[in-house]
Amino acid sequence: MNALSEEHSPSVGPVGPAGRVGPVPVSRRARAVTPASALDHLWLHFTDHSAYADGDGPPVIVSGEGARIRDSKGRTYLDALSGLFVVQAGYGRPELARAAAAQAEELAYFPLWSHAHPRAVELAERLTDHTPAGLNRVFFTTGGGEAVESAWKLAKQYWKLLGRPGKHKVLARAIAYHGTTQGALAITGIPALKQMFEPLVPGAFHVPNTNIYRAAENLRDDPTAFGVWAADRIEEAIQFEGPDSVAAVFLEPVQNAGGCFPAPPGYFERVRAICDKYDVLLVSDEVICAFGRVGGIFACTEMGYVPDIITCAKGMTSGYSPIGAMITTEKLFEPFRTGHEMFAHGYTFGGHPVSAAVALANLDLFEREGLVDHVRKHAPDFRATLERLLDLPVVGDVRGEGFFYGIELVKDKTTRESFSDAECERILKGFLSPALFEAGLYCRADDRGDPVIQLAPPLIVGQAEFDEMESTLRSVLSQVPDML
Repeated sequence: MNALSEEHSPSVGPVGPAGRVGPVPVSRRARAVTPASALDHLWLHFTDHSAYADGDGPPVIVSGEGARIRDSKGRTYLDALSGLFVVQAGYGRPELARAAAAQAEELAYFPLWSHAHPRAVELAERLTDHTPAGLNRVFFTTGGGEAVESAWKLAKQYWKLLGRPGKHKVLARAIAYHGTTQGALAITGIPALKQMFEPLVPGAFHVPNTNIYRAAENLRDDPTAFGVWAADRIEEAIQFEGPDSVAAVFLEPVQNAGGCFPAPPGYFERVRAICDKYDVLLVSDEVICAFGRVGGIFACTEMGYVPDIITCAKGMTSGYSPIGAMITTEKLFEPFRTGHEMFAHGYTFGGHPVSAAVALANLDLFEREGLVDHVRKHAPDFRATLERLLDLPVVGDVRGEGFFYGIELVKDKTTRESFSDAECERILKGFLSPALFEAGLYCRADDRGDPVIQLAPPLIVGQAEFDEMESTLRSVLSQVPDML
């Protein structure tokens, strides 16, 4: 285990009056859970259930320790995706469990509807210690998609209150994923995820993303020129739709879907200038990138740009309790400060006291163990280790930032030819996903866009885990050419 990891209890249960973590009561374990029983009543998310029609059922993950998870059959795996870009501090952290239990005993629940509670007040203040200057108003949600939904609704109302009701449209990038609620899904740039739920909220439009590997040949070797080109497509879209109709631009610091597209040099500086020129709000969607994933508590600070809104979630509690947030400038809050205007929007469990307490304990942990500095120090080692895979004939590109990387797979490295849809289905879903898991590596084989392997391990890992990822990937990916 990495030196930053602690010795953790393998089974974290309730906390007694003295603060001792105890075992899970037997009554809660009475019902046997197996992969087969998981199919009886559970409806899995984003899952083709036919894949389990003739098998035992989905893997059932029962425990975690540090950067590793264990299934119901007793097998352990290196979690190279942090669950779902979430478990920054690793598994089995008793201090986070204790924070949840202590808060539940003091105040298990109260809504933020015209009332406050201490943990929400404290967490809002704590978060703004890390935001760029001016972003100091925190609206809590229970997850990332809700934070994105909140940001679009706020942008619409803000411009209406300023006497510009026509500004309601938003721009986002192709292949980008921003959530599954009707508004966030409209912002999402993945057509296949949207088709079954149309018509969606109208007014979302998409511009090219920052995948320089797939850029025009005259731009592939000039990141600065490519960044200007990509940013200018945003200005072009604003001009085409009409500046008086565009409310906001939603961008991830490093785009997730499609395989970790970093921003080229100067890109966000240029986008910020474009948004200022046309009175368009810039939303930094940091649901994945915040809380150390690419270095820094907030990625926009790490990358040197100041948005009008930050959306965040996932790593805020390292996954130990659900929470999300929309963080805005005082400028956006100003119309609601006086008079009787109200942002008629909220969530029953937004800013839940238990989740807020866990988030505070998680931030304490980040500071105590220096997780952000750990990512900054070891990110070059992670990159260098993964780049060793470039000698494989199917590895076309390795890209990302911090502890957040994508490996694009290709059929032909010289021409950058990608796999056909049928080949993606057979190779990624039929072979790579199960083969990597069988080899002891939990990660993501994704074909939303060009086929990629995504890696986002807990922030506590180091060179030993980097080498393990590379070795396992090399062993499995080496078999792909024989399947073509």
